[in-house]
Order: sequence, then structure tokens, then C-alpha cells
Amino acid sequence: SRNVLLRGLSQAYVELFRNVPLLVQLLFWYLLAVELLPEATEPWVWGNAVFLSKVGMALPWLAHSAEAGWHLSLPVAEGFSFEGGLVLSSEYLALLLGLVFYTTAFVAEVVRAGIAAVPRGQIEAAHSVGLSPAQTTRLVTLPQALRVIVPPLTNQYLNLTKNSSLAVVVGYPDIVSVSTTALNQTGRAVECIAIIMLVYLTTSLTTSGLMNWYNQRAAIKER
Repeated sequence: SRNVLLRGLSQAYVELFRNVPLLVQLLFWYLLAVELLPEATEPWVWGNAVFLSKVGMALPWLAHSAEAGWHLSLPVAEGFSFEGGLVLSSEYLALLLGLVFYTTAFVAEVVRAGIAAVPRGQIEAAHSVGLSPAQTTRLVTLPQALRVIVPPLTNQYLNLTKNSSLAVVVGYPDIVSVSTTALNQTGRAVECIAIIMLVYLTTSLTTSGLMNWYNQRAAIKER
């Protein structure tokens, strides 16, 4: 961007969230939610539809019933909890914010590097034939940048999947937490660890396969 302020804010965002360990960020968001958000009995309310408190966030969501079919269900505060809508726990919000801010900082650098790899002459040639900046980006810059962006972007998606295992730090019951509970109750360590490995392996191979398929479609075909 030619905007100095926007460029500076973007650089500060990337450098901050990319260089602070994910574990620290997860703890920061969780402690922030626990310390600063109001009690469940006095939540912050937006439009009588969105509620935010230490319990988590309640949002309108689609629901299905035999009488009304699919309809928009609005959350209603009921003491220390909410009825209806979609309720996201504070642990889930901490995990979501931590993973989003951490991963997007790396993705931003991948995209920036891909765009910067496009020769300047290509962009100047596009402008010389009358293409607008938006057309230049869509027709010239991105098709060439994708060849550089997609392979490292695949690594970031794989890291995102594996980093989700840190959910146990903020108390969110992901597969690692559930398997640990099952291990403590049954004592079958080998089976529980094997299930965790199988789930992450399947998820990672699926992600890698889809990204490789997209990479082959996005690649510029040479004659």
C-alpha cells in the first residue's frame, strides 16, 4: 500500500503476532476474557441479539423445529447461561482469537511475498494497456503470485490444524483433552494416543491433498 499509516499498522500487526508464541497469546486472550468481561448476569448486549460475558458469546443462529422448520433462533439470557441461538464458550473464543491472529500474521507474509515476487514489469505492462488497478490485480498479479503463495500457505494450514492441540491450555475440550480423559479412566494409553495421531494425520493429509489439487489448477500451464 502507498498509504504510510496502513502500511505501518499492517507491519506492526504482523511483527507483533508472528513473534509472540502462540501459547502466550492463548493465555492472554483467555485471561483477558476472564478478567475484563462482565459476569453472566450482566452481559454486554448488542441489539438484544448478541450477548458477551465471562460465560462466552451468544449469537443468533439457525435452528430447526417440527412446528416452524428452519428459523433464526435468538439467544435469551437465563441466569448464568443462555437459551437458544449459538453459545461460544470463553475457552473457545480464546482459542479462536489466538489461532486467528497468530495464523493470519503468517498468512499475510506469505501473500505479501507472493505478490512481491511478481516482476514489476508485468504490472507496468498491464497499466500501459489500460487495465485498472483492480483488473491488474485480478488478471495479472494474482495468477502469477498464486504459484508462490499456495505451497507455503499449505504449510500454514497444516500448522493451524496441529496448533489447535494447544486448546487444552485454556481448558477447551478438544480431541487431545477428551483423549487424555479417556486415557486416565481406561489406562489404554496406546489406543488413545493412536486415535489422536490418526485424527491429526487424516486431517493433515486431507488438507494437503486439497491444497495440492488447487495448486495444480492454479499453476500456469506452459506449452
